[in-house]
Amino acid sequence: MTSPAPTTTASATSVPAGAPRGRGSLGPIGLVFAGGISVQFGGALAVTLMPRAGALGVVTLRLAVAAVVLLLICRPRLRGHSRTDWGTVVVFGITMAAMNGLFYQAVDRIPLGPAVTLEVLGPLALSVLASRRAVNLIWAGLALAGVFLLGGGGFSSLDPAGVAFALGAGAMWAAYIVFSARTGRRFPQADGLALAMVVAAVLFLPLGVLESGGKLLDPVTIALGAAVAILSSVLPYTLELLALRRLPASTFAILMSLEPAIAAAAGFLILSQALEATEAIAIALVIAASMGAVRTQVGRGRAKAPAVAPEA
Repeated sequence: MTSPAPTTTASATSVPAGAPRGRGSLGPIGLVFAGGISVQFGGALAVTLMPRAGALGVVTLRLAVAAVVLLLICRPRLRGHSRTDWGTVVVFGITMAAMNGLFYQAVDRIPLGPAVTLEVLGPLALSVLASRRAVNLIWAGLALAGVFLLGGGGFSSLDPAGVAFALGAGAMWAAYIVFSARTGRRFPQADGLALAMVVAAVLFLPLGVLESGGKLLDPVTIALGAAVAILSSVLPYTLELLALRRLPASTFAILMSLEPAIAAAAGFLILSQALEATEAIAIALVIAASMGAVRTQVGRGRAKAPAVAPEA
């Protein structure tokens, strides 16, 4: 299987040449924001479910229910795909399983807002590497300053294991962005996502059963797990896959950096996890770095866009 570098530029999107870039460009960005709101509030709901089913049990329910729902909706074709197509789906599924497992281990140990702030370093690093512009080192430094502040100069106020799990989830998030884009190009609609979700659910099922056992069969647990699956997997992953067909992976990665603010809001509203002043400033620094990187990326895209001759 070929392995192109995860550096997608604006010219690689599926928007037809000459298509209007004004109002229509808000479409994929709106999809990303809607997906972000859904996944973070779903994550907050998942935290409330962990005492009933455990972190691994929650991930198992989330992936299993999401796989069933997507299979029923998409009814993906199993024939007519190349080995490269299937290889992409399998790696995408492994990435989703690892990303979810690591993140839920993190939020089982540290608050939701800081966990997402650490996790989002993965997409931000992808954006900096993909853009290859010196100015983005400034934004990366600003983000690191926010993370340093979040950790109180050494993460003494946060559980070290939770920090490690969140950073690992961030690395898998960056890989998820790359393979979600590749899967979206190889499979129609959300077929590839449905198949990858099955892979992720099958991989995680033994871990969930080992940790939670019969707790996974409790009707209330199943109902809450189904809600988490819809909010955290079915809706956001579908919206993100559709957005990645029209957005460069690097731009998508930057937009993901806004999720700490959404996560902090979800943690406050659902989990009563209030932020300290230093934590709020840290999250603001990461968001500022994201916005700066967005402006840099947009400016670069405009500079590369060919001039359009005036109509006669």
